[in-house]
This record gives sequence, C-alpha cells and structure tokens, in this order.
Amino acid sequence: MEHIYLAIVLAPLLGAIVAGLFRNQIGRTGAHWAAILGVAASCLLSLYVLKLFIYDGEQLYNKALYTWMVSDGIRFEVGFLIDKLTVMMMSVVTFVSLMVHIYTIGYMAHEEGYQRFFSYIALFTFAMLMLVMSNNFLQLFFGWEAVGLVSYLLIGFYFKRESAIFANLKAFLVNRVGDFGFILGIAAIAMFFNSLDYAEVFGKAPELKDATIQVWGSTPWSLMTVVCILLFIGAMGKSAQVPLHVWLPDSMEGPTPISALIHAATMVTAGIFMVARMSPLYELSETALSFVLIIGATTAFFTGLIGIVQNDIKRVVAYSTLSQLGYMIAALGVSAYAAGLFHLMTHAFFKALLFLAAGSVIMGMHHDQDIRNMGGVRKYMPITWITALLGSLALIGFPGFSGFFSKDAIIGAIHHSDIFGAGYASVLVTAGVFVTALYSFRMFFLVFHGEGPRDDHAKHHLHESPWVVTLPLILLAIPSVVIGWMTIQPMLFGDWFTGVLTVLPEHDALGEVGKHYHGQIGFIEHGMLELPFWLAMGGLFVAWFIYMKKPALALEIRTRFDWFYHVLDMKYWFDEVYQIIFAKGSRALGGFLSEVGDRFLIDGLIVNGSAKVVDSVAHRVRRLQTGYLYHYAIAMILGLLLLLSIFVVA
Repeated sequence: MEHIYLAIVLAPLLGAIVAGLFRNQIGRTGAHWAAILGVAASCLLSLYVLKLFIYDGEQLYNKALYTWMVSDGIRFEVGFLIDKLTVMMMSVVTFVSLMVHIYTIGYMAHEEGYQRFFSYIALFTFAMLMLVMSNNFLQLFFGWEAVGLVSYLLIGFYFKRESAIFANLKAFLVNRVGDFGFILGIAAIAMFFNSLDYAEVFGKAPELKDATIQVWGSTPWSLMTVVCILLFIGAMGKSAQVPLHVWLPDSMEGPTPISALIHAATMVTAGIFMVARMSPLYELSETALSFVLIIGATTAFFTGLIGIVQNDIKRVVAYSTLSQLGYMIAALGVSAYAAGLFHLMTHAFFKALLFLAAGSVIMGMHHDQDIRNMGGVRKYMPITWITALLGSLALIGFPGFSGFFSKDAIIGAIHHSDIFGAGYASVLVTAGVFVTALYSFRMFFLVFHGEGPRDDHAKHHLHESPWVVTLPLILLAIPSVVIGWMTIQPMLFGDWFTGVLTVLPEHDALGEVGKHYHGQIGFIEHGMLELPFWLAMGGLFVAWFIYMKKPALALEIRTRFDWFYHVLDMKYWFDEVYQIIFAKGSRALGGFLSEVGDRFLIDGLIVNGSAKVVDSVAHRVRRLQTGYLYHYAIAMILGLLLLLSIFVVA
C-alpha cells in the first residue's frame, strides 16, 4: 500500500513538472494531458483506497517514510497517516480537482499562460494531498504553506491586471497573519510535547490537560487553550473566518476554475480538516471550543448577508462560501466534528458545481459577470441551468439534497449543545438559512430567468458551453444530489470516524441528534417540520416574489433601507479599517522608523557619525606629525620623564 500512497501524492506533482518545465516542448495539448493524467491517476487510486476501507476492511496506515532531521529528540519527518478521514479528503480533493482540470480545457482555451495554469493547478493538488495525508505537524505545515503559495500564484494569474496583483498580495498578507499564529501553535507543541508526530502528541495530551504557561504577567494560562487557539488562528486565515476573511472575495480576480478548486472545495477547507484532526486537543479546552463556535457562527450569518447585495456572479458564490465555511467551523465548536466534515464533503461538490456553472455563464456572456445584465439564460444554456438549479437547491438545504442532511445536522448539534456561546450560535445559524436561500435564488432567478440579456449582441451569440465544460457540471451535480443520502448514516451516526475523531461524552451534541435519527426518510420528515426548512422555503419565495413577480419592489426596498444596504455594500468597512490601521499605519510606521532609525540613528550617528568622529580625531592627531626632529625628541624626553615619575612614585 505504501507504493499506492506515494503514487497518489506524486502523480499530480509529476504532471505539474511536465506541464510547467516542458511547456514549450509539449505545447498546450501536451500540458493539459500531462496534468489531467496525473490527477486522474491520483483520483482513481484514491477511490480504490476508499473502496478498500469501505468493503475490504483496510486498516490504519501510519508510517514515517523519510527522516529529514533529528534535533534535541524531536524528529522532523515526512510520513503518511491514512485513515477514514484521510481517505474521504483524498477522494474529494482529487475528484473535484479532476473535474476542474477537465473544465479548464474549455474555459481557458483562448487564454495566454495555458500551460502555466495547468502546472499550477496540478501542483496545488499535490500540495493539498501532502497536507491531508500528513502524520506530523512538519508535513502539515509544508502542505499548509504550499497551498497558500499556489493560491497566491493563481489569484495573480492575470499578472498584468493591477486588481489581480492587489488581490494576491492581499491574500498573501492576510494568510501570513493567520500562519503566524499557526506556526506559534506548532512551536508550542514541539516545546511542551517534545514531538511533532500526531500519535505521540495526542497520546501525551491528557497528561498536559491541566498544564499552564505564562504568556505575560504572572497570570497562568491553560497550555491546551493557548495551543488550540493559536492553531485555530491559522485556520481562520486559511478558511477565511472573520476577521481574516477579507482576502477570499477579492481572490475572485483569478480565473473561475481556481475559484472552484481552491476557494470553494479544497484549500479553504484545510482549516476545518486541521481542527477536526486535532480533536484530541480541542476536546481538552472548552474555552477554545467556544472561541471556535462564536467565530464560526458570526462568519456564517454576517458574511451571508453581504451576498444579498453583490452583483458580481462570482462574488455572490464567494460570500456563500464564506458563510458555509462558518457553518462548518461552528459545528467544530460544539464538538460535532463529523457534522462539520460531512458538510465539508457535500459542500465541496455543490459549491464547485456553482462556481463552474457561474464560469459557464460568464463564458456565454463574453465575460460579463454582472448578474443585472443577465436573465433568460435558461433558454440558451439548458445544461448549465439545470445543474445550477441542482447546486442551488443543495446549497439552501432542500429536502433530500446533500446540503439538507449536512446543514440540518449542524444546526441540530448546535441546538443541543450547552457549551458557552451555543445560544448565540444557534440563533445565527438558523437565521442564516433564510439568508442563504435569499441570495442563492436571487442570483439564480436574475441569471437564468426573466426577460433575457440586455445586450442584444450577447443574446445573439449566447449558447451552451462545450462538452468539456458541461461534463464536469453533470458529474458534480450527481453527488450534489445523492452523496448526502448515501453517506449520512456511516459518517454521522455510524462508525466511519470511530477511532479517528475524539469527542468527550459531555460534548457529544451530535449524539443527541442521533437519538432522533431513524433513517434518511425519517430525517427528511423530521427536518420538514423544523424551523430551518420553513426559513429556507421563505427565502426562496421572497427571492422569487421580489426579483421575478415584483422586480420594482427590489429598488423600493433598497431605497427604504438604504442605510442597511450601504453597510452591506461596504462589507462592514473591514477593508477600510485594515487599510487605515495596517496598510497606511504600517507605511507611516515604516516611514517614521526609516527617518528616525535609518537616517538619524544608523546613517546619522552610527555610519556618518562614527566617520565624522574618526575624521575629527585624525584631523587633530595629524597636527602632531610635524616632521621636525626636535619635536619628536621633546616628546620622547617628556614620555621618559613621565614613566620615571610613575615608577619612582610607585
């Protein structure tokens, strides 16, 4: 099996190397075939391993493959931990990546940098696999930073656009803030656990449950709380949680395929995966769990509200991603790790589907992304329309669709939790269901229904996308509908995560939900009697009534609540505050330090000042060098007399 696991990781890397380094020799066709074959091999092998775990009883694999360094007893290694969590992540990452690779052939057909793009997305797949398959914190950090690097390259793919360069720099800087906390957490683990291996750290965790450290002052801090919050700060950056969420909407400056691959289905879920993997640590700190819960619920509701006022089709889906990531994080905060991971999986399919469907519409509209200029697209792009409808229904949690099972499980778990902040979170995630349905179907109705595009030229040339675009849409629509039905039993209420996730009995909110689970039909029937279902239907109806039945009402509502619209349109002024505090503030601080530290202290005192002192001393000493013999004789006599007087006195 070791060879299979190595092949899963290295096949995309090989494809990236061939597509990138030999792009001139193999051309555009060779580049996409190299990348696609590498990712396809990885996907097929991942599904084969998944089959072994489901049907053949494949056992846990945890082994170090290469030791890079040993320092003070801490081993820095490359190794794999393959369990049911890893296999699920491997299968999702490689399948979504394969769909994006195929889709890219059509979407990027006429773009410059075609080979470079395929090299980047195959390299991203390699980095993400290294992250999810790691068995130690060193390799986790390598994968963590590698996906961030490739994300930076892809967001700035159109490097001739100033907006793209601004967006990738913004993503880079915001993630550095999160990653600073992340590496501090890893350093604390290395310091107090004297190991970076998952198994060893998790085994020692109960012994250090009550350990304290002094961060500042004399007040003791819980070691486990500090470590977990520091690690979660990394997750806040990577998974775009408030207040480190500002980079993800701007990342839509990159080509649409990367929005689906990186910023919907895989990279942004790395934080959710990491916290779930660290469940043996988080279970030992209720303070950290409450922190995670409050951040997640806040993100879920308030970023969803912003999606209501967005007019760029990709940005609507981007704010939807922020909101859904908040749901996953909130689930982790109430120890419903399985529910968070379950929503991660279902969301990966339908959100990738929605991003790719948005890209298909953008292609048909000749790269016009404003939904106000669209309408009636259903008549010209029927496959895109039906797949987008299925993805939207899954997103709002329509009964029977994948999103229904995962979102209802999260809301139910939060409702049953008694951890601090659960009441606040329960209100927000429940209200967020209405918001999700409203912005989702506002976009759907404005794009696919109505009178049709305002631009007659666009209407004349509007047609369905080629098969390399529509095939991935169809293949992603299938799991968006059925995967929740197929997997809810083993993943949420079965033994799929037994031995993988740690949940203390007093935190088992998902177990309370499971007491009322009587099969998929029963779950649907029960869900249709609960408030979230009616809120979702209410949001769908309001979107239809305002934007289809009474379109003039939208302008009237906006005028009446202009202050609220302005707050959402300005995105709560996060960007402006960060510009003032961090961008302008850091530049002002840099200018001050440059003036005082560089010019005055270093140049003025140390460099030029020391030179002036030496020059002044030399100028005076030089006067002693007269060249007259009697001056030197007098100096020698005086010196001799001084020495004699010293010795005589002594």
